[in-house]
Amino acid sequence: MGLNFADRIARIPVYPAADGYALDERVALLASNEAPFAPLPEVVRAAELAASSAHRYPDPSSGLLRQALAVRTGVPADRIATGNGSCDVLLALGEALLQPGREIIYAWPAFSMYPHLAATTGATAIAVPLDSSDRHDLAAMADAVTEETRLLLICNPNNPTSTLVPLNELEQLLESVPTTVCVVLDEAYREFVTSEEPDATLSLLDRHPNLVILRTFSKVYGLAALRVGYGLCGDAEIQTAVNQVRQPFMCNGAAQAAAIEALEHSEEIQRRVDLMTEEREALAVGLVALGCHVAESQANFLWVELPSGSDEQAVVAGLAEKEILVRAGAALGGPGFLRVTVGLPEQHQRLLGALADLVC
Repeated sequence: MGLNFADRIARIPVYPAADGYALDERVALLASNEAPFAPLPEVVRAAELAASSAHRYPDPSSGLLRQALAVRTGVPADRIATGNGSCDVLLALGEALLQPGREIIYAWPAFSMYPHLAATTGATAIAVPLDSSDRHDLAAMADAVTEETRLLLICNPNNPTSTLVPLNELEQLLESVPTTVCVVLDEAYREFVTSEEPDATLSLLDRHPNLVILRTFSKVYGLAALRVGYGLCGDAEIQTAVNQVRQPFMCNGAAQAAAIEALEHSEEIQRRVDLMTEEREALAVGLVALGCHVAESQANFLWVELPSGSDEQAVVAGLAEKEILVRAGAALGGPGFLRVTVGLPEQHQRLLGALADLVC
């Protein structure tokens, strides 16, 4: 007789991780929305110094990191939750708020982790289709709220479609949703927004105690391998509840040290953002010239609809043969699309040249 696993194991979807983790630098890694730049040398040294004390447990409260984030964001430290990436905080919110009989609402397609929250807690998932512009349909999401709704997730900019819901529409949603619903703005890519001030949403926190804004050091700061993220909470009781359902020491010492140092280099980070947003626009122009439709991106990746008649699977395989990795849209809820991470100019030229042979 084999092991008898909990029923929820059968419900939990397998996270669609990209390929390429063991490949060398010749491969254009445009599949996982990572930064194309290595961490700053000062950040690396901070992590190395912290690693020299690896025989000691890290600060379980992430006190210095939360203080640094408080200075950076203006949000009090007792309303900031840190974690092993922003996913850690997200999953903890599910554990703290959801149970059988409760509901979670999110758009679809959106971040692939969202279905895990209902599957692991026994809550009911309500997936609301995106609108015709590949954006969240906030009116439909608000209409889906019931007395049993406890979480409403907005991925903004949205992964995988790269689109943004503007601040005024978010404000309208927050005014219409009951305060018993925790609204989560998942802003992993917020630093790449150019259509409005990237930090504009922070002003919502003091007016809406049921709001949580998730951000990460994995993308713009180039710390994906260290796994450090945070949640900015409208009320301190959310931070307390999140920490109650998690293991201690959920943010390792090297990650905390690297993140604190990274926050000291805002000018260099902004320079990198400017380079990437310029490349984002140039790559979009090149893809459109090949007959692709590209959603209006406010992230560090593009959501690319292949020309009519293209075979998505064959295109992805053909690119892989040329040592170019992108994400297939079918795995992310969008058959016929590709999700392409913004990389370096030479990688983009390789991509466009290869695509010209595969779709034209």
